[in-house]
Amino acid sequence: VQLQASGGGLVQAGGSLRLSCPGSGIILSVFTNSDLAWHRQAPGKERELVAVIYSGGTTNYADSVKGRFTISKDNRKRTVYLQMNNLKAEDTAVYYCNVKERDGLANYWGQGTQVTVSS
Repeated sequence: VQLQASGGGLVQAGGSLRLSCPGSGIILSVFTNSDLAWHRQAPGKERELVAVIYSGGTTNYADSVKGRFTISKDNRKRTVYLQMNNLKAEDTAVYYCNVKERDGLANYWGQGTQVTVSS
């Protein structure tokens, strides 16, 4: 199994980026029974949860990104997305995707994609 996060880059404040994370080799039943999340880690800071979409479709966001970020998924493509709008300098971090199976052992992490927002 491999999660390949992509879509990061350098953007000006107020701009947008869309992160993608396809899960290569993940069995469909595992993917649909998993909670999918994006985390981020800024230099000198601990990794934090940004957004999660639970297996039933409910979503939850960190207060700092509510109203600006949207997490979504495509089960058929085994892919989780993060649409980021109105980006701020404080959103600068390495973003990691995570697939964690409910009632199971699977817990996969992507390699991270750098997002840099210039002010």
